[in-house]
Amino acid sequence: MERYSEYRIMWVLVFFDLPTETQKERKIYANFRKKLLKDGFNMFQFSIYLRHCPSSENAEVHTNRIKSKLPEKGHVGILTITDKQFASMEIFYGKKIQETPQTSQQLELF
Repeated sequence: MERYSEYRIMWVLVFFDLPTETQKERKIYANFRKKLLKDGFNMFQFSIYLRHCPSSENAEVHTNRIKSKLPEKGHVGILTITDKQFASMEIFYGKKIQETPQTSQQLELF
């Protein structure tokens, strides 16, 4: 059970602000976003994407993959936090509090 500890499970958050003034910049923005989606990230807010990772080693793999696909212009931030830290986040939709997304247990096949 130690393997699924809330201190071992990680979340990778990617924050980005890319220029979109020209057609070329919009295409670079769209390609970066598509690469995040292809790598298993989900949109949390417009320029914030997150991904659940079963371990810090797995989170490092995805972080390195993002770093290899960074666009030349713009700002990109990558934050890795534990599942315990993520669970303490309060999410609001207007004035109503919204439940934090539930993490699913990863099955291991032999």
